[in-house]
Amino acid sequence: MAQDRPPPPGLDPDPDAALAEAMDGAPCYEATTGAIRVVVRAFWLDDQSQPEEHRFTWAYRIRIENHGSDTVQLLRRTWEITDATGRVEHVHGDGVVGEQPVLEPGQAFEYTSGAALQTPTGFMRGQFHMIRPQAHQQFDVRIPPFSLDCPYHPAIIH
Repeated sequence: MAQDRPPPPGLDPDPDAALAEAMDGAPCYEATTGAIRVVVRAFWLDDQSQPEEHRFTWAYRIRIENHGSDTVQLLRRTWEITDATGRVEHVHGDGVVGEQPVLEPGQAFEYTSGAALQTPTGFMRGQFHMIRPQAHQQFDVRIPPFSLDCPYHPAIIH
């Protein structure tokens, strides 16, 4: 019969609090294109990684902020994911996490997703393909390059 035990020291039993703690310690990468600011924080997922099987996994949290005076909508995204061997994977898709968010002036949208590599380091960068619906004007927003680094691998600076 299982007993309720407190979590080990340093581990928060609340998943939202654990995510917030991981994000607080993660490096912050940001880029602004026009009036749209993109902020990225990536962090290692130890419980989903299997280094002995060449599976290294990270989560990343992205915040998209509309600092302009026009409403915008995210239609698609494009990613370029590069591992430590220089292998590049291109990923294209509609929206993010199943959504195509609309951001009114002053609004922000946040989501969390993940990436897995066969190497202990790499980086990602990309673009959000957006539209100003009232003007029917499409434009691209830069997602800043961000580093994916396994904490058990010797330090590499990207």
